[in-house]
Amino acid sequence: MNPGPAVLYSFRRCPYAIRARLALAAAGWEPGVDLELREVSLKAKPPELLEISAKATVPVLLAGQQVLDESLAIQRWALERRDPHGWLAGWSGAELAEMEALIAENDGPFKHHLDRFKYPNRYPGEPSEPHRRAGLAILRGWERRLAPGGWLLGSRPSLADWSLLPFVRQFRLADPLAFDALADLPALQHWLGRFLQGPELAAVMAAPWNGRSPWRSPRWLYHLALREEWRAARLAGLYSRSTRGLALEEVGFIHLSEAHQVPATAARFYADVSAPDLLLLTLDPQRLANAGLTVRRESAEPQAGATAERFPHLYGALPLEAVLLAAPFAPECPGQDRGVAP
Repeated sequence: MNPGPAVLYSFRRCPYAIRARLALAAAGWEPGVDLELREVSLKAKPPELLEISAKATVPVLLAGQQVLDESLAIQRWALERRDPHGWLAGWSGAELAEMEALIAENDGPFKHHLDRFKYPNRYPGEPSEPHRRAGLAILRGWERRLAPGGWLLGSRPSLADWSLLPFVRQFRLADPLAFDALADLPALQHWLGRFLQGPELAAVMAAPWNGRSPWRSPRWLYHLALREEWRAARLAGLYSRSTRGLALEEVGFIHLSEAHQVPATAARFYADVSAPDLLLLTLDPQRLANAGLTVRRESAEPQAGATAERFPHLYGALPLEAVLLAAPFAPECPGQDRGVAP
């Protein structure tokens, strides 16, 4: 039985996060039940993540007082509690050592070449083609392992298979047509194809495992903006709309929301706006303070008295440098609104 609610900071496309989600799902964890999934924007990492992990890279699992900020540590933590498919259980010591060696080869040399092949712009002065060839040389070694039984260690999948597959998926995505046309990797292509079409990957790339919208930290503030008005603000260097249809000069402040207030605000004022045209601005209160701006929690309906809900109001134009992220708004942010069952 799982020991209680945990929090996973994740990023849907990151191969390290994918393999952590695969292991957690295989071990029976369920977002919204005994696990809170917090999708992270790499451009605006929440302070809660930065406080518990100096690395500040996903995935990070917070389980009680324990912090695991390595994907392999998260996998092992999950499978030590429940391993119904035998990813780690039932293997000999020698086989476990083989798993370790394969994962080390993937996380070391293969990942090194993968990054420089798939993202050449990040590595100026390093031509991508030599890294493609070096990556393929490693894949050919894995091909020889896969050919006899279809999996890296024989006739059934192990932790090594599930740990390497997300990275081979990334390698293929750099040039799918060329990868699929390779004639000397039939077993590896079949192995990867089975993963791409299989239920395990589909599950962790879909709701509730897949948070397409970043988790909304309660330490930040938020403002819903029309895309065209945000585009104009970027040209002007300041954002000065109070709310939909009203300028800052007309109202005297900009309407903001706390994290938990965003869905209701969107439903009330922007229900007829299609997703591409509505942005959620994530604001850093400290940057607002540093700019000399005042935020007051006030009732949106003063006549309602003390029982009225209070909203943050920004007195002054919004400086662009205080906006951590401007992303299309999605009505539901998995794990944010439902929370985790006690």
